[in-house]
Amino acid sequence: MKRLLHHALWIVPTALILYQAWLFAHVWWWVDHNPQRSALMDERLDQLQAQHPDARLQHEWVPYGQISANLKRAVVAAEDARFLEHHGFDWNGIQFAAEKDLRRGHIVAGGSTISQQLAKNLLLSDQRTPWRKIEEAIITIMIEHMMSKRRILEIYLNDIEWGNGIFGAQAAASHYFHTSAARLGPSEAARLAAMVPNPRYYDTHRNSRELQRRTVTIGARMNQAAIPR
Repeated sequence: MKRLLHHALWIVPTALILYQAWLFAHVWWWVDHNPQRSALMDERLDQLQAQHPDARLQHEWVPYGQISANLKRAVVAAEDARFLEHHGFDWNGIQFAAEKDLRRGHIVAGGSTISQQLAKNLLLSDQRTPWRKIEEAIITIMIEHMMSKRRILEIYLNDIEWGNGIFGAQAAASHYFHTSAARLGPSEAARLAAMVPNPRYYDTHRNSRELQRRTVTIGARMNQAAIPR
């Protein structure tokens, strides 16, 4: 019995170390190689194919330089205004979100940065658990230490969910506006950024008052947003 306990005490930390090494290897690879799929994409595809076996995702990678600066500014303004200033975690934003949640009595604001969202989308499930938040923080630190802000935003804009089976700026621009990611104007970019918190809902509720309100707010802020060159 003691021998089994002794082995178990070694197996658990060894497994954790190997898992962290696996995460590290993925982030290191993505510094110079574009992710073909993400954990969130795989999860959504499984959900779609459970209803329609022939379902496919709409996703096409485009380089950072081929994504409209309007969209970059709109997404940063909407999701992470201090993106260029922090090192993965916006503590002011987290405190503000916590205070807002406390006032409402339930979770209404997350306070997650673009780097945190990217960590979750690339490698983690969509389930909210304490363990997942710990892993998200670890991956966020890896991303911030190994990738430039430009690279982080490039991957984020290419892998973000923008509707039911719609992933990335190019697919979103085509799906909603019949144009390319490079040709998105300010109003179109603000609208796409406004959809980020609940993209599948807004895909089917495009005239939502909340979506209209968010679009106007983001449109007013996006010109002040600082983005990587």
